[in-house]
Amino acid sequence: MSTTFADLTSTDTRAEAKRLAALTNPATMGRYLDPYGFQARAHTRLIGQELHGLGRDFDRLLLTTPPQVGKSTIVSELLPFWWLARHPSSHSAIVSYAASLALKKSRAARRHVIERGAQYGLYLQRGETSVHDWAVTSGGGLRATGVGGSLTGFPITGVGIVDDPHKDRRDADSLRMRNRVWEWWSSVFLSRMRPGVPAILVMTRWHEDDLAGRVLRHEGTTDKGGRWRVVHLPAIATHADDPLGREIGAPLTHPALEDHELAALLAHWEDKRRTSTPRDWGALYQGDPQPAEGALITRDQLADQRRLHGHPAVPPPERKAVAVDPSGGGRDVAGIIAGYRGTDQRLYITHDRSRACSSAQWSRRACLLAYETEATVIIVEKNFGGDMVNLAISTAWDALKKEGAIPADAVKPYVQLVHARTGKLLRAEPIAQQWLEDRIRTAAYLPEMEEEWATWQPDHTDSPGRIDASTYLAYGLLKVPGASQHLGNAAAVSLSQAAQHAGQGSGFGSIPLGRGGPGLPGSGR
Repeated sequence: MSTTFADLTSTDTRAEAKRLAALTNPATMGRYLDPYGFQARAHTRLIGQELHGLGRDFDRLLLTTPPQVGKSTIVSELLPFWWLARHPSSHSAIVSYAASLALKKSRAARRHVIERGAQYGLYLQRGETSVHDWAVTSGGGLRATGVGGSLTGFPITGVGIVDDPHKDRRDADSLRMRNRVWEWWSSVFLSRMRPGVPAILVMTRWHEDDLAGRVLRHEGTTDKGGRWRVVHLPAIATHADDPLGREIGAPLTHPALEDHELAALLAHWEDKRRTSTPRDWGALYQGDPQPAEGALITRDQLADQRRLHGHPAVPPPERKAVAVDPSGGGRDVAGIIAGYRGTDQRLYITHDRSRACSSAQWSRRACLLAYETEATVIIVEKNFGGDMVNLAISTAWDALKKEGAIPADAVKPYVQLVHARTGKLLRAEPIAQQWLEDRIRTAAYLPEMEEEWATWQPDHTDSPGRIDASTYLAYGLLKVPGASQHLGNAAAVSLSQAAQHAGQGSGFGSIPLGRGGPGLPGSGR
């Protein structure tokens, strides 16, 4: 059948209608540019609708969602192209915590101009090769930089986009880094924006005082007479006025799943909750950086571990250690925790002898526990005691020998000094994750230690000695990713190093569980 003029006209009309419909918002533009690759979901459609109101209904938009739900694709890759198609002479900016990340998003927006820009009269200027700062022939363009980078000589006349200004938990927990982001936002970013130019801040929450927290504290939300329009999309709906109209407890949609697959969506978010610390679940996934529970691990999660494993057959130990977090002059609890790495490559925590005591007292308790459990290594934090902690242990070991509490021929364990480089919370979070992944188990009834793990918050005035000591024990006996970031020197001591010190060769696998007898180690009452 031959094609008629009417058919051609009809086809052209439909194509033009689609082209114009794509200008509705960045989400519809995404479907138009990539109808098979762009996954339209309930939350992406909502984000697109909100972006349509930017600069028209409000000039500040805060969008918070969990990680990996497609927010950056819409905001940082599609929004700049969509904005240029509607305002071809405007200059916009993309900022992220790292310049390389901002450049990646700028490159994607530039690619849209190259591949589909002609449909909207957009053409790169001749010879334009940069992705850092590029322009189109109609006069508009885009600048990409990292937080702390320069926007000198680049007035923002289109839209200012700040996408994930904080790199990670460590940056967000640092007051110095939070201040650095805030100072850049106020002195550089806002200073380059022309009057009336809208800005969008899109991010996963990390801390109550992160950039989102500060802008809301300073300028307020539109529903309370302030400036910022807030679209908060938690993984699990918690309020009746949810932006998506979800019922309380309903899951957030996801690009990898269809909207109607509620069971799969719930399972996905439940898996994230189960494998995240309470603090990360509250902040990253629920957008609430102030969890009601402890910051590390919940009582229920600890109870789940006990219910799952009960008291299984104890695997033979490969290596045993005592870890100590010395008290500050006896004011705080000195953490004294013992355990071993089994042949199944799990850490089994067996004893808690933590008490508020002086250096003379904690060193004696640590030595007695090391002798009782036949530990080959004593891991001690030296931040405030320096090499004196080694002297304290040596003195206590010799004194206990003279008293007959330890046999005269007993060899003092190797003393491994560690220097904490990061705060207590940052050190402990990877260990809580190991617990959730079943790489750590309690092999005795240790209620005080578990309670501290389940209830401690970063703003507590007391020092979590049991958490610190068990953290050092885990770093010393397990291979934990990123350990070198948290300890000035690796906590782990090689088997041959400790064995050479003890004069035992390397046959640790045959060492019994302890001098208390066979079977499950005691709790160290």
